[in-house]
Amino acid sequence: MPLFTSAGVGSGLDLESIISSTLQATNQPKQAQFQRQESRYETELSALGAVKSALSKFDDVVNKLSDSDLFDKRVANLTQPESGDLISFSSTDNSTNGSFDVEVIALAQGSRALSANGAFSSSEQVINTTESTLSFAAGDKSFDLTIAANSTLEDIRQQINDSADNFGVTANIINTGTEAKLVFNSNVTGTGNDLSVTNDNAELDALSTQAFGGGAGGMSIAAEDQASDAQIKIDGIVATNDSNTFTDVIQGSTITALKKSENNETTQVDIARDREGVRKLIDEFVSAYNGVVDIMDKATAFDASSGNSAPLNGDSLVRGLKNQMVNVLTSNVEGAGDFSNLFDIGLSLNEDGKLEKNNLVRSVDEAMDQDFNAFGKIFSNESGIASRFESLMDNYIESRGAITFREESLNQNLDRLEEDRLDHDYRMQQMEARLREKYSGLDVMLAQMQSTQSFLSAQLGNLPGFGGKE
Repeated sequence: MPLFTSAGVGSGLDLESIISSTLQATNQPKQAQFQRQESRYETELSALGAVKSALSKFDDVVNKLSDSDLFDKRVANLTQPESGDLISFSSTDNSTNGSFDVEVIALAQGSRALSANGAFSSSEQVINTTESTLSFAAGDKSFDLTIAANSTLEDIRQQINDSADNFGVTANIINTGTEAKLVFNSNVTGTGNDLSVTNDNAELDALSTQAFGGGAGGMSIAAEDQASDAQIKIDGIVATNDSNTFTDVIQGSTITALKKSENNETTQVDIARDREGVRKLIDEFVSAYNGVVDIMDKATAFDASSGNSAPLNGDSLVRGLKNQMVNVLTSNVEGAGDFSNLFDIGLSLNEDGKLEKNNLVRSVDEAMDQDFNAFGKIFSNESGIASRFESLMDNYIESRGAITFREESLNQNLDRLEEDRLDHDYRMQQMEARLREKYSGLDVMLAQMQSTQSFLSAQLGNLPGFGGKE
């Protein structure tokens, strides 16, 4: 607070110390009270924030466990031959459990067209003298190119490859030293999907598979370069497809052929429920639950030796949350076969109130072996453990949850505390002003009295018989 005057100058008394001591005697207890209140509110907020964060992590896990698709998911394990990967494999929830041996008999291929011998002397040879159209088709795909007059073989090659409408035709020129060979490669696979190249100008016949006037053009497709189907054999049954991707050949799955089998080698495919994924999520559930317990224990602890209490010691909100979480854990679930609760599927609570992945009856793995569907329903049923925990978490951590409401209340208390501090500072300023006004009057009066005393002493000293004068 600012000092308005230098009190005591007139009287010589240490009035500044008197004012300062009076102000401190009033201010210091109040500031200490403000500090205690602020510290209490902030430590409670911090503790609630830690609890809320742990609950949010736990809520993320139970949201995953509430999804029945998690327990329907299939995964495929592949055992590839030593020569390398024959196939890739993906499964869906509709895949059927089982083991299969897959052999790749042939990969699908697109067609390849090659120009006739001696058709082109070099890549710079001019092909056409008038503007013309070259048309490409394979299967149900096609595109047209307008070829400018006096285009060279190289010009046409670039125009084909750069066309925005090109569905997958690549043009290349191979210079043999005596001539230029034009090669078209089409990526449209499947038997009967050979590349067809036509034109509207006989000058382009050498670049076409069909001549303008009818008959064969100068580009030909050898038997071994024709478009063909992919073939795979699954447990001795042959499947054919116009591409290397086979969908639902094994129901609910997709097989992609990568290379042809050598010496009838196969890839072994084993499709089963995603037990590993479920096991991992159960581990996350146990860890997240125990994390909440750890945080709540720390926030409510009491140290008997020192008498110190944690910020939420004895807090009814946290105590109620603990009890409700235990109630959900120990509740029974209907419609889960021979299982009724978490403890039937291999979980248990230890003496510290924490979850463990074992009990005296069975392990989690044994429960999954016994009835995987029923195992999943303990969590994912409409009234399952995960659904109940979701509802409980909503009551505490959502926008109108109990913890959120409590945080808002504490923040409001901090705002009010700041207002109280400002009000107190104003009152202290007014008090200082009053003290200075009061003591400045005293200072003036004492100064006047001291001046009068000095004057009287001087006058009396000049009288005969006073002050030693005769």
